[in-house]
Amino acid sequence: MKQFRIAIINITGYIGAEVARLLYGHPGVQIISVTGRSEAGKKLGKVMPYLSDIDLVIEAEPREADLIFSSLPHKASAEAIAPLVKKGVKVVDLSADFRLKDAAEYPRWYDFTHPAVELLPKAVYGLTELHRSEVAPASLVANPGCYPTGAILALAPAVKAGLIQPDVIVDSKSGVSGAGRTPSLGTHYAEINESVSAYSLEGHRHIPEIVQELSAFHPDKPVSVTFLPHLVPMTRGILSSCYARLVEGKIAVSQQGIAELRQHYREFYKGEPFVKVVDIPPQTKQAWGSNLCLLHPTIDLRTNRLIVVSCIDNLVKGGAGQAIQNMNLMLGFPETTGLEALPVYP
Repeated sequence: MKQFRIAIINITGYIGAEVARLLYGHPGVQIISVTGRSEAGKKLGKVMPYLSDIDLVIEAEPREADLIFSSLPHKASAEAIAPLVKKGVKVVDLSADFRLKDAAEYPRWYDFTHPAVELLPKAVYGLTELHRSEVAPASLVANPGCYPTGAILALAPAVKAGLIQPDVIVDSKSGVSGAGRTPSLGTHYAEINESVSAYSLEGHRHIPEIVQELSAFHPDKPVSVTFLPHLVPMTRGILSSCYARLVEGKIAVSQQGIAELRQHYREFYKGEPFVKVVDIPPQTKQAWGSNLCLLHPTIDLRTNRLIVVSCIDNLVKGGAGQAIQNMNLMLGFPETTGLEALPVYP
């Protein structure tokens, strides 16, 4: 098997480090360059001892590679990778900088004017299950956000089939690693332990991403999304509970209807290696450390509403694992390569 050269920009964050951890066992790639400006000049193993088998010095800038992962913050990522893409380098961007197709959304949701607008039409939204044929030939893939990954996979089958009204609620609980590695008061142990809190009640920046992808199924009738995230005192995982009123007459509001609904979801995701439709509500720990998304669709027979519960590991399927899934397609590997590990349980 040919080995491709891989560079990781900003390995010192949680997502960059997770990309490195997962790629270490990948038979078709070799990590030849890692960057992290705050730790430049230091051996990777000195900064992150658990990655010491990756015998590299952290650099300020990436070396030439066949494919580059960027896990820089928003705006900085676009500025760093734009010249790389223009040179013909394949890039998987783990920031939000190329997820939204409308450049006008960036000042509203991310507080910056996009520095590489000309690349937005070229970028492919990298939710592999929905955009596989576009990801494979792409040179720039925008890796989905962690919350949108769970929410979109949960609702896509129902939206596409017209089973629900175009007004959905997504209630999500996330582990603290989703906030990144930079210390802050809001993620300090004493602040988050033994506590659950809601945030971004005025509107979370992942809303336009969810709306964009779900509305693509029915562009004449855009989906309205109420999204409320919560921080819970655990390290990894996202559990999303998604709700929408059923369209009358589309599916029976009965136990038989629930069985038909689950069968519809199983057919929609037939052959998908990382999406599992389960018969009991999943727990975040059941996806921990894996690239799985666990889905449990059902019907509230009392209120005539669809309920779908989804669970992912925010750092794997919601980040680094999804990025490697995309990389596999871009480089011609089987999609599951390097991602076969089962969840860590308990």
